[in-house]
Formats: sequence, structure tokens, C-alpha cells
Amino acid sequence: MENVRLLDCTLRDGGYINQWDFGKKTIQSIIARLTEAGADIIEIGFLRNCTWDEDKTVFPSIKELKKLLPVNPGKTQFAAMALHNQYDIEKLEPCDGSVEIIRVTFHDYDIEEGLAFCAKVKEKGYQLFVNPINIMGYSDRQLLDLLEKVNRLHPYGFSIVDTFGSMTGRELIRIYSLCENNLEKDIVLGLHLHENMAQSFSLAQSFLKMREPERSCVLDASLNGMGRVPGNLCIELIMDYLNKHFGKSYDIDPVLDAIEESISPMKKLEPWGYMAEYFLSAKYNLHRNYAEYLLTKGSLSSRDMHQILQMIPEEKKSAFDQKYMEYLYHQYENHTVSDEKTLEALKKAFSGKKVLLLAPGPGLEKYRKQAEEYRKAQSPIPVSVNFFYDRQEGGYAFFSNSKRFQEYRSLRKPGTQVILTSNISSGIRPQDHVLNLYRLSSGEEERGNSGILLLKLMVILGVKEAALAGFDGYRKEGKNYLPGYFGGFSGAPLGDNQKIAGEIKKIREKMAVTFVTPSVYEEEMQNVRI
Repeated sequence: MENVRLLDCTLRDGGYINQWDFGKKTIQSIIARLTEAGADIIEIGFLRNCTWDEDKTVFPSIKELKKLLPVNPGKTQFAAMALHNQYDIEKLEPCDGSVEIIRVTFHDYDIEEGLAFCAKVKEKGYQLFVNPINIMGYSDRQLLDLLEKVNRLHPYGFSIVDTFGSMTGRELIRIYSLCENNLEKDIVLGLHLHENMAQSFSLAQSFLKMREPERSCVLDASLNGMGRVPGNLCIELIMDYLNKHFGKSYDIDPVLDAIEESISPMKKLEPWGYMAEYFLSAKYNLHRNYAEYLLTKGSLSSRDMHQILQMIPEEKKSAFDQKYMEYLYHQYENHTVSDEKTLEALKKAFSGKKVLLLAPGPGLEKYRKQAEEYRKAQSPIPVSVNFFYDRQEGGYAFFSNSKRFQEYRSLRKPGTQVILTSNISSGIRPQDHVLNLYRLSSGEEERGNSGILLLKLMVILGVKEAALAGFDGYRKEGKNYLPGYFGGFSGAPLGDNQKIAGEIKKIREKMAVTFVTPSVYEEEMQNVRI
């Protein structure tokens, strides 16, 4: 069916993975493979106000983009995309047929500016595709108003863009019906999907089944779904589907070759694909940076993220507001409890005592003999940090990282008491000791290291001496935790060693701190000034 076509957006949307730095040879190889496969349209990259780099797929003008095009493209057309407020339209040359399609994006709050930009693109002779960002954020009335304006402009195409991957089958029916019944019949209808809910292939099939045969359409896809996490519709899957059910004859072998040669190596370095966390951003139709911001904290469980994300008001959803997100995060983290009695009970248990603090560094097992000798000689109270240690008998386990607590709470050891900070909201038992996080932390950096928070707690409780075991520090090889602990988490940046060493040095002024197993922190303390 000639009125069903595919647009490959690997070099544009896929560029979010590698900052569009594919390398000139890889760019040309991908274009050649897609052309050989019979891809109908290849989107080469973004038009932006930038300095041209031949290894990247962002271009200041069509002149530079043309240098990457094949001599004999066959029937394949070429496209570029521009965000209207990131490109000076005066730099766009009149269409000479080499790049025929320009796709323009804009938000729901700058429609008029976006459409004015679109009009200028059309005036320069290009086939204009209007791609409004986050069509799921439009009400029926708002979408009808937009379609009326698009009809007056009369572009080549209009796309249903599921920017945040939140579209369901029912939503697709609703939006498609509004477009099909209100968009001029000769305007091509596009569909751009994301993989937040792992539904892009299913939605693409549904779209193809419900479309009116007279309506020409264009489906966006990319090699192996490469695109800003969690990615896009896989072009190899939809090509095969169209071959089987719509009489198409795409050659999939060159596509698979391109994936093996060019895409798979990138995916090993910077993975994409469905992730549960991005499902949450899609669930609330949020800009994905909100989920990404919370993921960088490394301390939030899925439940925590869920609760924070649902607090974002409607007017904040489509454009990421970092300051507001920081506000919500701190509000959530600073949840307070009545902890005076808890604090008094802990002071009675710890005041004037020695403690052995246990962190899950490899040194905890490698140098277990030293730790055991200290335990026998000093009879300290053992306290583990963000995990339950198999070899620990009695004592306490301290958790300030909600994610780690949810991971380990089912592994509670009989006889080991649990101390939690108030940012942990689920899995708490009546006998647990819950303390306000603000008692231990005055800033976000401090919250990031549970070992430092525990040391500060020991100072508050009047501990005489804290001995540290398994506080190895972060090393280049990335083997920072005992086997089987903390999954694949590799730790903080190496620069954190010095910060943490500085905090330990400050604490030493208030309480004796010793290392019973080797530590990078102890080494770094020699170089730290406070």
C-alpha cells in the first residue's frame, strides 16, 4: 500500500542517546543501509543554531546536511526536524529537492509561534510536517482548535506525537478519530510513539487497522528502537509486519546489519528500552525528565517516585521544571515524625559505648579477620548500613536509603533492631526506631551517603568510638560492593571519595573514628583540609 510509509528517525531521535555524535562513517553507513532496505523517509537530524560538526546529526543549514546524503537514494526521501525556538528560519535555504521534508515541533503554550515558523518553512518550498509536542496533553476542544489552524496552513502532514509514551489503545482511538474526521483528507497523518509502556508496536498495529484507506499515513520508527530512553517503535518489527500484512517489500537484512554493526555497540554503552520508572512518568503523562531527576537520587523506591510524581500539577507536566521538582523532592524527603522518645531510647542504648559500623564494601569479607578481632577485643555494638549482614549477630541495622530498605526489608534478621530515617514511608514495623532525617542532614549532599548520616547519628547518641569495616570507598574498577549486594549499582563518582573523607574528618573532631579494614577514605583524609 503506497499510502502507508515508514520514516526512520534513528539519526534524529536516536541522537538523544549519544548527543547526536554518531561519527561521519556511521551516519553514512546507516543512511546507506536504510536506503538499501527501502525506507520511505530518513530523518537525518535536527536543524539548530549550532556550529557544524561532520560527525554529528545536528546542522546549522541544509547545505551541511546534504554532504551526508547518498548519490543514488532511489525512492527514499530525506527529512530534518526543527524546534521552532531553537532554529533561525532565515538560515533555511529554499528547497532544492535534496531534503524534501521539514518537520516542525512546538509546545501547547507556543502554538502561534510554532505555526508562524511552519508557514515560513512551507514558503521555502518544503513538504511541511507539523509535529505538536505531547498531543496527549490536549483536550478534545484544544485539539480541534489546533486542527482548524493546521487546516488553514494546509501542510503536507500532521503527526500524532505521543511524546511521553502515555498513550493507550483507547486514547489512540480518541485522538485518531478527532484527526481523521477534522483534518483535511489530503493531509498525511503521522504517528510517533515511545516505549514507556512497552506498547509502541501494539499501538502501531492498531493504528494501521483503524486508519481509513484513503488517508495517507507515515509511521515513525528507529533501528532497534533507538531513542531517548526508553526508546521508540522498532523499525525492523514494523517493516516485517507491513511486509506480511500490507503487501510491502522492505528488505530487512540491511536493517539488521545496521543494528548489528552500528546500533548494538551503542546500546551496550548507553542502554535504552522499557524501564518501570519511565512507565510512571507515562502514567501521569509527564515530561520524562521528572522521572530521570528522581532516578539520579539513587535512594527512592518505586513507591516513593510514584507518590512524588503524582503530586505534579497539570500546568507543570509538559515542560520540565527542575526547581519545582527539587521543591517536591525536598518536601517529600523532609517528612517529619515525632521522634523524641525514640531518640532518648537510642541514647540510653548507645551513650558511652563503642560501635562497629558495617558497610557492604568487598573489604568487609576480605578483611573479616580484622573486624572479628576488633569485635572480640572491644565488644562493640554492631550496626550495618543499608543492608542486613549475614554474619552480624544482634545489634542494629540503619537505613536512610528508601530503595535499599525496600530491597532488604524481607531479609530482616531476628534479634537485629532497625533504625530508619523519616524519608522511608513503607515497610515500617511498630518496633522500628524512626528518626527525622533533618536531625542528621542539613543538605542534599549529606543525604546521599548513609554512612555519613550514621556517623552523625552516633555523635548525637554520645558514642565513644566508631570503628568502620567495609567502608572501602569507590574504586575505578567499579567492584564497590560485596557480591550479591546492591545489584549492579556501581557506586558514586570517584570524586565523592574526597567529599566523604572530608566529612569523616569533621566527625573525628567530635568522636573517635577508626578504620579496621582498608579504606580509600582513610587515604584521602591525608589530603583533605577542613
